[in-house]
Amino acid sequence: MSFLRRRRGSGPPKSSTASSSSEATSSLNELDKEREEAEKRKQRVERERKEQVKKAKKWTCVDSCCWFVGLICSIWWFLLFLYNAMPALPQYVAEVITGPMPDPPGVKLQKEGLKVKHPVVFVPGIVTGGLELWEGHHCAEVLFRKRLWGGTFGEIYKRPLCWVEHMSLDNVTGLDPPGIRVRPVSGLVAADYFAPGYFVWAVLIANLARIGYEEKTMYMAAYDWRISFQNTEVRDQTLSRIKSNIELMVATNGGNKVVVIPHSMGVLYFLHFMKWVEAPAPMGGGGGSNWCAKHIKAVMNIGGPFLGVPKAVSGLFSAEAKDIAVARTMAPAVLSKDVFGLQALLHVMRMTRTWDTTMSMIPKGGDTIWGDLDWSPEDGYDCSVKKQKNNDTQKDAENEKGGVALLKKHVHYGRIISFGKDVAEMHSSKIERVDFRGAIKGNNLANTTCRDVWTEYHDMGVGGIKAVADYKAYTAGSILDLLHYVAPKMMKRGDAHFSYGIADNLDDPKYNHHKYWSNPLETKLPNAPKMEIFSLYGVGIPTERAYVYELNSGTDCYIPFQIATSANGGHEDSCLKGGVYCSDGDETVPVLSAGYMCAKGWRGKTRFNPSGIRTYIREYDHAPPANLLEGRGTQSGAHVDIMGNFALIEDIIRVAAGATGDDLGGDQAYSDIFKWSEKIKLKL
Repeated sequence: MSFLRRRRGSGPPKSSTASSSSEATSSLNELDKEREEAEKRKQRVERERKEQVKKAKKWTCVDSCCWFVGLICSIWWFLLFLYNAMPALPQYVAEVITGPMPDPPGVKLQKEGLKVKHPVVFVPGIVTGGLELWEGHHCAEVLFRKRLWGGTFGEIYKRPLCWVEHMSLDNVTGLDPPGIRVRPVSGLVAADYFAPGYFVWAVLIANLARIGYEEKTMYMAAYDWRISFQNTEVRDQTLSRIKSNIELMVATNGGNKVVVIPHSMGVLYFLHFMKWVEAPAPMGGGGGSNWCAKHIKAVMNIGGPFLGVPKAVSGLFSAEAKDIAVARTMAPAVLSKDVFGLQALLHVMRMTRTWDTTMSMIPKGGDTIWGDLDWSPEDGYDCSVKKQKNNDTQKDAENEKGGVALLKKHVHYGRIISFGKDVAEMHSSKIERVDFRGAIKGNNLANTTCRDVWTEYHDMGVGGIKAVADYKAYTAGSILDLLHYVAPKMMKRGDAHFSYGIADNLDDPKYNHHKYWSNPLETKLPNAPKMEIFSLYGVGIPTERAYVYELNSGTDCYIPFQIATSANGGHEDSCLKGGVYCSDGDETVPVLSAGYMCAKGWRGKTRFNPSGIRTYIREYDHAPPANLLEGRGTQSGAHVDIMGNFALIEDIIRVAAGATGDDLGGDQAYSDIFKWSEKIKLKL
């Protein structure tokens, strides 16, 4: 054992050099691997960074839409929060700032002893009624019974393309696309507020409540304002529901007839209803020729586009109007494909061209009503600072500036669309026109990148676009041919539901068809001699009447025509500003459209009003709010803001409480509506 211990102890030791060398080699290999892995990680991080930068540079339609709409909504909500967070000023403090504050109409009339008498029916206009989702695709599965239209509009910037998809209708039928059901909100909340803080019917409802009105004596005739008037009955039985509710309100309120208050496009909708309810089934409601006489005391139309609006033409033709054109000029990055790829106007056109009701407001009556290339009823209108007028007709005072009379150019309002300012101004004999009707449209401009925002312009070629521009000027008569040329599929649907002419013989059986019922020039008023019809609207605000257009220089997915915002009249008081010719009106509906039927077309016994229903014009001269405490103003004549006009609300409440048009003082006119009406040569 000792020997073995000695052998072990005396044996040669392990080489420390070899061990160290092996460890060093292993360490070097590990370091090399770590360096390689670090280099790979670095390269991977660099690639990811470059991809992120590339993605950040590629600004998509969704990103742009989310950013822009989110910014606007955030600003709106922040201002609304500040407004609501401010403590209410005591009345005496507010009166120190603004002067004595008048009582709201409801309070004033309550003090006079007025009480609820006639039930009232509200008929909202286009876009002001709420719409909610009942069935949708996967992207909208969390939105059941939530508002897609109205309220906060939160879904626009959360999922904009999904929202557009669900707000659009079928291009062929004009009804629901497969797998989607969007329906109108019911009740007074359907249209009391359009968005938080932005009232529509709320102020009128609150003032009616002051004299005793409540839900059993007020009814909001909500309907899907996107689909054609007759289709609201086909799909939702809305017209039947309105008929039943009016009958119930009359029966449960001592037999007192209803006062109907339509606003904007709701005026045309109720005009359609009055013909539908009397017409025999199945096309009509089967109420008989005396139904309106038995159930309706008065129809008080607010801002009614009886004869259409030029703004509908620009909306259908290029998805823009004055405000959109200005926004496009000031912020092309928001609306232009060339900068962000947003394609906002294309998406707007894609969606709104599926809404059949937009075609209900195309100007009616052709050149007879709206004028031709050289004449219009508004010839001589002064676009300078608003004139103060009383109810009597006054001669226009000569407008002088610095002691020198301005030489005003004749405005050709009859040319609703002119390609170029020079075309808009020159005499018709100098315009060289090439007829576009039947022109070959040329090569198809559509490509795969445009399919998600398809419009009928993508089926037009360069030849078709040139043909449209070469016609130079379009009047109300040729506008229909223009729209049929550039949007044949849309107008095919429209032709099935609307008409825009003037009837030669109203006894012709063809006028029993529902397509004529919303055109006051192709239908008769009901046989209800004791009923009254009012036209209530604002005046004194520049209102779109005609447009100067130019070709759009876009090269990819684009709308080929746009308002020429650089076209101006040359001086402050010009009627032409930003490519838009304005006349008198409420900012949306020209006086001519809102007033003619009650001023002349229906005045007395005419072929359009055989029973002699009394008609009244009640104009409200626009006055902007004096200060911020007035909000949108109590004397506003603007198309929607007029719903808070104290004088208008007082007129409505008085009639609802039993007054007649004569009790209100008869006609109240500040514009030249009676003079312009006399210029229209229409067989009555």
